[in-house]
Amino acid sequence: MLEVDDRTPPLVVHEGLGFRLEEFPLGTRVVYPPESLPAVDDVEGTIRNALLDPVDSDPLPELLFAGMKLTIAFDDLSLPLPTMKAPDVRQRVIEQVLTMAAEAGVDDVEIIAANALHRRMTPAELRHIVGERVFRSFHPQGKLYNFDAEDRANLTHLGTTDEGEDVEISKRAAESDLLVYVNLNLVAMDGGHKSVGIGLASYKSLRHHHNAHTMVHSRSFMDHKKSAMHQSAWRMGRIIKEHVKVFQIETTVNNDVFPKPYEFLQKREWEWSVRDQASMLAARRGLALAPQKLRHKIFHDMRAPYGLTGVSAGEVEGVHEQTLERVHRQHCVEVDGYSDVLVMGVPYLGPYNVNSSMNPILATCMGLGYYFNSYRNHPVVRRGGAVILYHPLDEGFNQLHHPSYVDFYEEVLAETTDPAVIGEKYERQFAEDPWYVHLYRTSHAYHGVHPFYMWYWAAHAMDHVGDVVWVGGDRRVASRLGFRAASTLADALEMVSGSVGTSPSITYLHNPPHLLADVRV
Repeated sequence: MLEVDDRTPPLVVHEGLGFRLEEFPLGTRVVYPPESLPAVDDVEGTIRNALLDPVDSDPLPELLFAGMKLTIAFDDLSLPLPTMKAPDVRQRVIEQVLTMAAEAGVDDVEIIAANALHRRMTPAELRHIVGERVFRSFHPQGKLYNFDAEDRANLTHLGTTDEGEDVEISKRAAESDLLVYVNLNLVAMDGGHKSVGIGLASYKSLRHHHNAHTMVHSRSFMDHKKSAMHQSAWRMGRIIKEHVKVFQIETTVNNDVFPKPYEFLQKREWEWSVRDQASMLAARRGLALAPQKLRHKIFHDMRAPYGLTGVSAGEVEGVHEQTLERVHRQHCVEVDGYSDVLVMGVPYLGPYNVNSSMNPILATCMGLGYYFNSYRNHPVVRRGGAVILYHPLDEGFNQLHHPSYVDFYEEVLAETTDPAVIGEKYERQFAEDPWYVHLYRTSHAYHGVHPFYMWYWAAHAMDHVGDVVWVGGDRRVASRLGFRAASTLADALEMVSGSVGTSPSITYLHNPPHLLADVRV
């Protein structure tokens, strides 16, 4: 629901490993996420019905036969956010696929985490997603594993699109009689041809759409028909479709993000009960006193009680149309026009700091990349307007997970923050660096090129707005990123007054849970 509250009561604003109660100027427009949709009553039955009555495809059992080569790929730990309380819905889908495969006499089965250039998942992280039975049956035998985008011997080049884009994916997936992709579609950006064509792709493919030029010309990553990145992925997906038989399974979940005692974080402040207010005060007091390591553990140990809202299976594009209908029903909020100033809190969680730290580059990606792009039709802020973000920009770089980020921050951003210049001058060097490749393949590091992609996610916002200010952010860090920092919201509004005036219109996007602003201009 869209709420405009002239009383402006104190509102929750996320800021990394914590949150504050902020008083906004009178007339601030507050956009809340929609109410959580009801979950399906029979999860197992819903999954089974989707597999037996798919979209534009034969039922899954009819596609399975003895002697075939079956590969199951699934979305990695970057989805959902926060991590889903066990059992993960991907586990429940994979178990049913494996049961049908066993009944058909299929014995050549491999299961791949589609992590692209993300870090390799640990055994414990794999176990959480696929469940104990699947893990014990496949992982010790080397049949459950992370995709390796740098294993040249196990990649297959399927061809090029009419735009000259290379399509190179997992050899095992490409040579299978059937590739079953198990997706968890948290937001409208996920799923469709983005699944196989990105999750199981190499740098040779990803460089065509994960670049500054494509990102800056993507008008909302949440609308695949207007996003240049998605248009590229769809072109590649249709090449994949010519060579690989894909049975896509897409699941959607509701907005039940925060478990007890933090469920007050997904309610409107005036709806808080006395118990909610007590929980809020206790949480704020505890987080204020806790050292950073403990605050990190508190947040990252959260397991979201998501409810399944639906499952679609079958042909990729037909499946994705059904998925988008459910995702839009859960997330879309009509917003009448854009504002001079957009305010957003950047929480502790993002796709690339699960069980890790939210470094300043990831905070930028989350705020100016994912949250800024959570719109349809038009950004929530006008061209030349201002974005005000909340995050301390103080969490250090995780040396295990983000080694190339350190050099990107210290060397690249020290010279320029322009995404186009950065890409042209430095990207290939980081992408092909032998040490970064080694860490990606043998440890749990994101690929050397990954920080570039995070910076490109923010390119559209950087191009669109005139000012970016971080409330509570470390001033030295903000300066290195090319932005400014303020101590308070009032200070931030004064700092941006040169571009938006002294009485700007303001919109606050009150998330998480996730929302998609459908801006009507």
